[in-house]
Amino acid sequence: MLYNAHVKQAAISVIRTLREHGQQAYLVGGCVRDLLLGREPADYDVSTDATPREVMRIFPETYAVGAQFGVVLVPITGTAAELAQKATHDPVETPVEAAKHKAIEVATFRSDGLYSDGRHPDEVRFSKTAEEDVQRRDFTINGLLLDPLDPESQPEGRVLDYVGGQADLKARIIRTIGDPERRFGEDKLRMLRAVRFAARFGYVIESETMAAIQRLAPQIHQVSRERIREELTKMLTEGQARRAFELLDESRLLREVFPEIEKMKGVEQPPQYHPEGDVWIHTLLLLEKLPAGVSRTLAWGALLHDVGKPPTFRRAPDRIRFDRHVEVGVAMARDICQRLRMSNDDIEQILALVDNHMRFADTPRMKASTLKRFMRLPQFDEHLELHRLDCLSSHENLELYNLVSQKVMETPEKEIRPDPLISGDDLIALGFVPGPIFKEILSAVEDQQLDGAIKSYEEAVGFVRSNYQPR
Repeated sequence: MLYNAHVKQAAISVIRTLREHGQQAYLVGGCVRDLLLGREPADYDVSTDATPREVMRIFPETYAVGAQFGVVLVPITGTAAELAQKATHDPVETPVEAAKHKAIEVATFRSDGLYSDGRHPDEVRFSKTAEEDVQRRDFTINGLLLDPLDPESQPEGRVLDYVGGQADLKARIIRTIGDPERRFGEDKLRMLRAVRFAARFGYVIESETMAAIQRLAPQIHQVSRERIREELTKMLTEGQARRAFELLDESRLLREVFPEIEKMKGVEQPPQYHPEGDVWIHTLLLLEKLPAGVSRTLAWGALLHDVGKPPTFRRAPDRIRFDRHVEVGVAMARDICQRLRMSNDDIEQILALVDNHMRFADTPRMKASTLKRFMRLPQFDEHLELHRLDCLSSHENLELYNLVSQKVMETPEKEIRPDPLISGDDLIALGFVPGPIFKEILSAVEDQQLDGAIKSYEEAVGFVRSNYQPR
C-alpha cells in the first residue's frame, strides 16, 4: 500500500511537470479503472500529447523502451524508488519489465495503423487529442482518463470518458472499444485479457465481443507462448480461476490453449471417491478454492494434477480406473510447461506437485524415513495445500491432511534434515572404492538415521560393516 501510494504521487508529479511545460497529461488505463472501483492500482500510467522526444527533454533521465510506439519510462525518485527496489517481482522478468516497477510509463497520444504481426502497429501516428488516443485501446473500462489536478473534482480527480467506460463499469460489462474483430485483430492476446478481466471483476463479456472471440479463437496461436503463459498465470492467481476457465471454455479459447484440459469434460470418476462428478468438474471446484495471490506453481499444479486421467480412463469390472495416471500426467504436464516456456525451477515444482499428489494415501503405512523424505520435498507446504484442496473438491475427508500436518508440526527440522552421520571420505577410510555404491550406502545409512535406528558415527560405521563389504 505504501509503495503504491508513493508511485501514485510520482505519477501525479510527472503530470504536473508536463503541464508546467505546456503539455496535456492524464492518468490512463487500468489505474483509472481501479481507482473508480475502489481498488488499489498495480501501477500508474500517464498519457500525454508530448512526443517522446519532448518527454525525454523534460525528463532527461528516461528509459526509451518503446519510443517508436510513443512509450517512455520516467524513473521514480526518492522514497518511491527505494520501495520499488525492495518490492518482490517475478524472477523471470525481462530487464524492461523490471524497470517498469521503478518508473512511470508515459505514452504519447497516438492513433495506430494496421497490425500485421498481431501485436504491434505497422505505423504509429502521434496525435494531439486524448479522445483520438483512447480509440486504439482495448476495452471501454480501460479507456478512461483521469485529471488528478482538477481542483473541482474530488476525491480522485476529473474523469474523461470518450468511450462509455463508466457506464460499462456500472453495468459490469467487458466491451471492446469500437469493432471487436478489429481490436482483437490488432492484438490477439486481448481475447485472453477479456476473459481475465471478466473473471477478475465478476463481469460479463458483451455479446458481440464474445462472438468475436469465439470466431477468432484459433488465431490465439499467433501470440507468443510467453505472453499466453503470463495471461493464464494471472487467471490462475487472481482469485477467480474457476470463472476464468469457464469463460475460456465458453469463448472456445480453452480448446486452443489447453486441449488437454478440455478433454477432462465428461471423464467419469469413481463416485465413492469423487461424488462431485467428472474430472472437469473436480478441477473447476479445486480452481475455485485458489485464493488471490496464490503461488503460480501451486496454481499450475492444481490445474494439472489430474491431467493424466482422460488418456488413462478405463472402466474395469470393479470400478473406474486410471492406471498410471500420475506417470502419464507428469509427462503431459512437462509438455505443457515446456510448451508455455516456463522457467526450469517452476517446471520442476509443478511436476513434483503432479507426481506426488497421490502419495498422501500411503502416509499411514510409510516408514518414518520414507515419511520424513516425503515431508522434506522442496516447498512441501504446496504439496500439503494441494492435497487439502484436492480432498475438499472431492470426498471432503481431511483425515490424511490432518495426520501429515500434525507430523510436520511435531517433527523438528533437525529430524527431517539431520546432519549426515558419515561421508564419502569415511567410506574411503573403510576401504570402499568410490562409485555408484557410495550413493546406495549413504542413502541406506540416512534411512536408518531417519528411522531412529542409528544415532552416532560409530553406529553408522557398524551398520555399514554389517551390511556392505569393500570391493
